[in-house]
Amino acid sequence: MNLSEGRARVGRQAAAPPQAPAPPQAPAPRQAPASTTVPPVTRPGVLARTRRIALEVAKFGVVGGSGVAVNFLVFNLLLHGLKWAPMAATVIASCVAMATNYLGFRFFAYRDRASRTRRQIALFFVFSGIGVVMESALFYVGYHGLGMSGPLGSNLAKAVSIVLASAFRFLVYRTWVFEQAKHGR
Repeated sequence: MNLSEGRARVGRQAAAPPQAPAPPQAPAPRQAPASTTVPPVTRPGVLARTRRIALEVAKFGVVGGSGVAVNFLVFNLLLHGLKWAPMAATVIASCVAMATNYLGFRFFAYRDRASRTRRQIALFFVFSGIGVVMESALFYVGYHGLGMSGPLGSNLAKAVSIVLASAFRFLVYRTWVFEQAKHGR
């Protein structure tokens, strides 16, 4: 027994009685050296992918919304203000909106996508041209086929045609025109 264990210290209480020695512990399992451990591969989950697509849809909506505003403004100015023919007004309005949308998509909505300038511009205008044809055909059906020819009816026919053609545009723009780089996300 150690002599200092039982002796009181000056100005302090006596030390606690001696404890039994701790039982021997099992040796810790051997770990592989740090250089051989492989970090887990992290892949974005469903939530991350959903968030990314939601952001993309939101940006598409901002650019598309401004394009819709331009489309309606030019359409109404030409059809109801200047009394142009309905099909000419809808085609010209769609083309003006298409030109302004390219800048918004290229420099805002899809600015992080690979840039192939000439090819990208060509694809954008080819698919946008198909979208204008779709939009015009749908407008024609509403305006002439369903008799939606008044100011309210023509704008409703224009709105429906824009919505349906925009779904097509969203898919082809994100898939072929502003596709992600192979080494991207």
